[in-house]
Amino acid sequence: MKVIELFAGVGGFRVGLNRVDENFFDTVWSNQFEPATKRQHASEVYVARFGSKGHVNADIATVKTEDIPDHDMLCGGFPCQDYSVARNLGQAAGLVGKKGVLWWEIERIVREKGERAPQILFLENVDRLLISPAMQRGRDFAVILQSLADNGYVVEWRVINAADYGMPQRRRRTYILAYRKGSPIASSIVDSASWLFRDGVFASAFPVVNKDVNGLFGAQLFPFRLKKDGDDLADLSQKFNAENKLRPFENAGIMIDGQVWSVRVESSYSGPYTTLGDILALGKEHALVKDEFYIPEQELSKWEYLKGAKHEVRRTKEGFEFTYNEGGMAFPDALDKPSRTIITSEGGATASRFKHVIRDPENGRLRRLIPLELERLNMFPDGHTEGQNDTKRAFLMGNALVCGIVTRIGAEICRRLK
Repeated sequence: MKVIELFAGVGGFRVGLNRVDENFFDTVWSNQFEPATKRQHASEVYVARFGSKGHVNADIATVKTEDIPDHDMLCGGFPCQDYSVARNLGQAAGLVGKKGVLWWEIERIVREKGERAPQILFLENVDRLLISPAMQRGRDFAVILQSLADNGYVVEWRVINAADYGMPQRRRRTYILAYRKGSPIASSIVDSASWLFRDGVFASAFPVVNKDVNGLFGAQLFPFRLKKDGDDLADLSQKFNAENKLRPFENAGIMIDGQVWSVRVESSYSGPYTTLGDILALGKEHALVKDEFYIPEQELSKWEYLKGAKHEVRRTKEGFEFTYNEGGMAFPDALDKPSRTIITSEGGATASRFKHVIRDPENGRLRRLIPLELERLNMFPDGHTEGQNDTKRAFLMGNALVCGIVTRIGAEICRRLK
């Protein structure tokens, strides 16, 4: 399968797919561009690991569809933004997505490829995609689903927490698989409930049970349509859940021809688990832990305050007083459990509520995680981000996905298509 990777970051999709079968999943083109920075750190890492052939470090909006090779699968962790749609004032029949939103670049590539569009889209986003925006929950995802339906795709999605399936990090993300109608996988879908619980790619790679009842097909799945007949995407964007009374999309679902079946599921896993303690740099690797990763004694009180529970009176700039409440966090982080989610501010020595701090098994001292350990929490190869400074390496891992998720989904796709 010829693969392209959009919004590639440091290549999480490529790493995950290469582990399945580098000959079967042939990444022929990739794009990574960060508009907010002069130096393109993620793109540098991508080229250092995979080479410059077929890699484009340019704003995807400036890349013509005809310059992107034809491909069988499009992968990408597209940013979470506002996916609203409006009518083009200059063309009454036209529709425009919110300016600068990168989802519409995926849609543009698929639409302009036409009959040569990829048979599979494999996408990743944050879990709140299913409930955004706050005042019209589900609208953004409804727009995405309907635009895929309009381009001839059947779609399934699943919110997956990597730690629920034995991986070393609690990282919950929405994964989307879209199959072009007439393609082998799309043609194998017979029944929505069977697909969601037993026969689907997600169901096979990440088994589940129904969260509300005890049994494989215990809950009836009642479908709903994304939009009324005659409405277009602009109408959908304006009307979908306008009263904001519903949570239309649960953590698993399937969409066929604009009709949606969705259900809340929970993981069904009994295999081995990897913990934070399992991935630490110990023994000979411990030499990689530099002095600056240890918490100085004089800084300890700052960390304890930020990590601790709070019930205190605070004052705004205008003089208004309010009571601030915040629960405590484990300090240091438990080594016998998966880690918390890595975020982009993980790097740097400044005290923080959200950075990981462990008690080093080698010497009993409190320290932050080093880049090697952050790479392992996302299941990247050791040293994948070498060449960047430690703070930037932590930032890149905060933006990345868990490669093990991609590998398991890729293996299931490979099995079905081989």
